[in-house]
Amino acid sequence: MGGINEGRIAIVTGAGRGIGRGHALGLARQGARVVVNDLGAEVDGEGRSEGPAGEVVDLIRAEGGQAVANGDDVSDWEGAGRLVHSAIDTFGGLDILVNNAGILRDRMLVNMSIDEWDAVIRVHLRGTFATVRWAAEYWRERAKQGVANDARIINTTSAAGMYGNVGQANYGAAKAGIAGFTLIAATELARYGVTVNAINPGARTRMTEQAKPGSYVPVPPGQFDFSDPENVAPLVVWLSCPEAAHVTGRVFSVRGGQISVAEGWHAGPLAEKDERWDPAELGPIVDDLLERAAPNADLFGAIPSA
Repeated sequence: MGGINEGRIAIVTGAGRGIGRGHALGLARQGARVVVNDLGAEVDGEGRSEGPAGEVVDLIRAEGGQAVANGDDVSDWEGAGRLVHSAIDTFGGLDILVNNAGILRDRMLVNMSIDEWDAVIRVHLRGTFATVRWAAEYWRERAKQGVANDARIINTTSAAGMYGNVGQANYGAAKAGIAGFTLIAATELARYGVTVNAINPGARTRMTEQAKPGSYVPVPPGQFDFSDPENVAPLVVWLSCPEAAHVTGRVFSVRGGQISVAEGWHAGPLAEKDERWDPAELGPIVDDLLERAAPNADLFGAIPSA
């Protein structure tokens, strides 16, 4: 098909619908051969269907691309291994891993069950680790054999994880963990020729529609649909290409036609003295630090004005 990812081999998890579907199509349209991974589950992770992944594969093939469907569960250790090896066995290697799969079990913290917590953490955080771990083993072995890698990992965090959102303690904790995991993986895997970045996408999906039912207003024909999930794909496709080899350890927010770089945690105002603090004296010290510090960002990453 030609394009900036011509001949490269990609895995996209959660690629049967929404944002992941856009990633798979975008990569294929730029020449990548794609393993389309999706369980075909509901938003809460229940149920299974081969339909969504198969439909994306059919569409890619109809456009002249190469793709295969995969129904392994990324949160299952052996399943994640089978997924990675499906790319290697089918197409002869792996260059790109896009971790997009996820579920929601939204609940206020005081009502959240341990099962709702574990299910979300398992899919998002464990699932991201498991696929990266298997892929990293493949790339490390290649590097040991003297083969140069030009590999990419793009993980998916969220505004809930970066900035916090009511009713999503499990989801936000998992997504915050993925952002931290991305920074560490980028440092560790650089020696093997692997870049690791993350995106915080904003788009209309089954998950957002469940969180905010009825919030979508249809866009008139011919106008730019700011909430279209395929708006997220161009950045992921570019981060996957050889030109992006210098970009690693960064988190990008992308929604509609907007792209920004998250600046992350950094040290703010400082108070210090040459001896241990007395707890009784810390009230005015902490108040002064907070007065001088920027407030936390809102859900869109903006710092509220004073």
